[in-house]
Amino acid sequence: MTDAPATTERSVTDLAVAARTASVRLATASRGVKDAALHAMADALAAAEDLVLAANAEDVAAAEQAGTSEAIIDRLRLNAGRIAGMVQGLRDLAALPDPVGDVVRGWTNPNGVRVQQVRVPFGVVGIIYEARPNVTADAAGICLKSGNAVLLRGSSSAARSNAAVVEALRTGLAKTELPADAVQLVPGPREVTGELMRARGLVDVLIPRGGAGLIEAVVTGSQVPVIETGTGNCHLYVDATAEAAMAVELLVNAKVQRPSVCNAVETLLVHRDRADELLPVLGAAMAENGVRLHASLEAVVGLGDCGAEVVPAVPEDWDTEYLSLDLAVGVVDSLDAALEHIRTHSSGHSETIVTGSLTNADRFVAEVDAAAVLVNASSRFVDGGEFGFGAEIGISTQKLHARGPMGLPEMTTTKYVVTGAGQVR
Repeated sequence: MTDAPATTERSVTDLAVAARTASVRLATASRGVKDAALHAMADALAAAEDLVLAANAEDVAAAEQAGTSEAIIDRLRLNAGRIAGMVQGLRDLAALPDPVGDVVRGWTNPNGVRVQQVRVPFGVVGIIYEARPNVTADAAGICLKSGNAVLLRGSSSAARSNAAVVEALRTGLAKTELPADAVQLVPGPREVTGELMRARGLVDVLIPRGGAGLIEAVVTGSQVPVIETGTGNCHLYVDATAEAAMAVELLVNAKVQRPSVCNAVETLLVHRDRADELLPVLGAAMAENGVRLHASLEAVVGLGDCGAEVVPAVPEDWDTEYLSLDLAVGVVDSLDAALEHIRTHSSGHSETIVTGSLTNADRFVAEVDAAAVLVNASSRFVDGGEFGFGAEIGISTQKLHARGPMGLPEMTTTKYVVTGAGQVR
């Protein structure tokens, strides 16, 4: 048994120091010890389902009272299925290989000195995130499996939910060989976030996960190194050679299945040669699912009487991450024009082409600058769980260290181990 499960009201410095102490134990923990801890956390979270749902119901009620958008409330809301997914995510992480100690590369120099680049934990990871209490369990599990202690700074909108989830996870950890301070919630007013961003030397890396405003504030204001996640202004381009039925199916899945998440499509681009044929069909499919279309003038004509609510697009529509049942629709003259539109407006998250041309697919993959590029597949696949990572910390749209869904390997850094037999330079 280790320390008590409850996270008390301590300063950011106190929490970070406790996390640093816990990280020393985590860095040397065997895979078996970490996996046992993940299963204990999963068991405790499953046992606390009623408490977590009750806390979440209070958060959701408060958000509704405050007039919060339905997209944010959907991210905030938990149910038995989502908690079961959180529990399973922890168990899935236990089944994955441990990245710590992996040799990235190695060689022996002519003088007999052996050099190896080895994966090691960061140490203490801070996560600053909005709504989505499922992130609390995912982040805790990924950080623990990769040997890191984690400081979780959730938004006030999910404060009760996050506290209940963390209490359960720490209760599980307290029954294992690992310290409960490996997982800590950072409570308190808005100023606490600034303290976390200034905790250089105590916190090794910060990861913001949320809207553009939060990410920008952390990236520009943090003294701690940041791995930047990004918003999802994702495009689906229907090429001149696209199969109509496939285009409809992919658009419906990518836009409608869960519109409030970052890998949902926000803009549809259709090649002019297929616009008269496909826009009415695609528009009707959107109408059946209650999607409002923000269409260019040419797209308005092409959509005709498709049954959907159609409004004229304004310039900002092309840069909007709606996170709702809204979709920008445009017509492009060519693949070149589609690529130019995406270059201008993409947030660098996930971009999709529907095409029957291998040449066009290859060009799209080569020329689109995004964390994920999809050919004839839904952007909803851009997810740590769908990629087989068990869960994810977030989807990075930057180009340093990690890009795309961040799983276990992305939560490590490396060090060089040099071994000799007395050689000198």
